[in-house]
Amino acid sequence: MLLLIVAFGIVLLSAFAQSVSGFGFALVAVPLLATAVDPRTAVVVAALTNIWLTVVAVARDHRHVRWRVTGALTAAALIGAPFGLLVLVTFPERLLSALIAVVVLGSVVLVWSGARLRTGTLGIGAVGVLVGVLTTATGTNGPPLVAAFHSLGYDPRTFRATLAAVFSGAGLIALAGFTLAGRIDTEVLRLSLAALPAVPLGWWLGNLVFDRIAPAVFRRIVLVGLLGSAGAALAAVAA
Repeated sequence: MLLLIVAFGIVLLSAFAQSVSGFGFALVAVPLLATAVDPRTAVVVAALTNIWLTVVAVARDHRHVRWRVTGALTAAALIGAPFGLLVLVTFPERLLSALIAVVVLGSVVLVWSGARLRTGTLGIGAVGVLVGVLTTATGTNGPPLVAAFHSLGYDPRTFRATLAAVFSGAGLIALAGFTLAGRIDTEVLRLSLAALPAVPLGWWLGNLVFDRIAPAVFRRIVLVGLLGSAGAALAAVAA
């Protein structure tokens, strides 16, 4: 029961961060869940709960989605996803936990620096492949998209909606891969169902804040929190 409550709280915090900043669900959820369960379960639970959040977000904000960019990124993610799934299935648990923590730390640096990625045809394709790899390997696929969308100059609504659309496409690809690899078991379903009610609650709370706080300010808050979650993941590896 305590584990179910912990999963609920982590998903609530993750959904809140995603609602306000447009990213951060998996970056918050995966390393924190990995301190309570094994890292493979953490990645799959985060994917199962996040997909509902992103699909609802797209349905709500579909008018703000840049669909051509979304389609290109999702198609490229399909290429990268099998490679990430191979990492998830074959890496030892401690190595996978360390990889998650390192990816989160690298993500913090990438987003905090305000880095911008090339957004031509090749640039979008490369970002999409990387998104596919990260989605199935560690679940933490947001930072390359954040850097790419900064380069495209999206306003906050377009930024959040298009991120959600790409997350939805990549998430569905990942769930298909997890199912084929036999990673969706009874424990994953039990934790996901217990945490699922936290998704709409966290999104609703985040929406209350979205129009009342500057996105840049909240982004800094999220990044500080991510440093803490990455530190928790590294501590779990060292234990």
